[in-house]
Amino acid sequence: MEPVEAACRTVVITGASGGIGRACAEAFAARGDRLALIARGRAGLEGAVREAEEAGAPAVVAIEADVSDAKAVEAAAERAEEELGPIDVWVNDAFASVFAPFTEVTPEEFRRVTEVTYLGYVYATRAALARMLPRDAGVIVQVGSAIAYRGIPLQSAYSGAKHAVQGFNEALRCELLASGTGVRTTMVQMPAVNTPQFDWVRSRLPNRAQPVPPIYQPEVAARAVLYAADHPARREYWVGGSTVATLVANAVVPGLLDRYLARTGFASQQEDRRRRAADPDNLFEPVDVQRDFGAHGRFDDRARDRSQQQQAVHALGSLVDAVRRAAGRVQAGLPGAGSGFLSRMRATRAPQSSDRSV
Repeated sequence: MEPVEAACRTVVITGASGGIGRACAEAFAARGDRLALIARGRAGLEGAVREAEEAGAPAVVAIEADVSDAKAVEAAAERAEEELGPIDVWVNDAFASVFAPFTEVTPEEFRRVTEVTYLGYVYATRAALARMLPRDAGVIVQVGSAIAYRGIPLQSAYSGAKHAVQGFNEALRCELLASGTGVRTTMVQMPAVNTPQFDWVRSRLPNRAQPVPPIYQPEVAARAVLYAADHPARREYWVGGSTVATLVANAVVPGLLDRYLARTGFASQQEDRRRRAADPDNLFEPVDVQRDFGAHGRFDDRARDRSQQQQAVHALGSLVDAVRRAAGRVQAGLPGAGSGFLSRMRATRAPQSSDRSV
């Protein structure tokens, strides 16, 4: 399957008011795409719309909706097409979590995390497919995590939901391939990301929650989502050297990784500062109704703005695309098929990066 043409698409993004979803909105906007941004918090959505318009989006629609409500998601999809045109790309990113040992998570909390983080993806994917399949075109990008393969302590509900998304997406991908449709779904497995999640997640930890280092900026994640939307034939993408190392270790020595996380997983997810009783909690109600938290969390001084692993993957993909196009020209007997090919190969080499650890 050829890379998807990137010009002027209609893109829907859930969880768009903060974190990865917010960064994705700006990245797609910079390409000139029309955007439908879905989230619960009004102030966060307004901030996302403002940034997307400043980045170059020709049209942006803000839709307040909870993805755990299937009817609300369907209505959001209908509105997106009414105001922006046929949906070309749908990015699922909305999620919820609880930081606590499993025995301290209530059934209501566990259900809520599952309904948002797993069923929200299911409902949104269904709404997208209802519009894409009749047109035989479209891309669905599921924002995942290394946790989709490797559960970690203190995040049992989130780990279970991400595992569920992984299994659901694999089954769906097989069905789409079997049907012969042009619609594609792909998944992007993320590393730890500097998002506002850690400022508003429900937590029963003694200290403030933090992502497990190394931490990446949400723009790194957004570049991966953008690339996946352009290259959806690949079943999934891994972002960051830490994700690659974790998933490889989990495949080879999962028992050893269990013991390692039992020793390190509690401390690595907490800062040295005590959790504050007044910290906001967005599990059942949004906290960005009146305050815009933006895309970044409080870890800018520790977060990396690039991944050498990601750059290498994208450069290799560009090289493959160049080879495919050149081969097509040669097969077609077009003049100048080989001229400039070596220079294009050189231009697609991975740029140098200071991120030597990934």
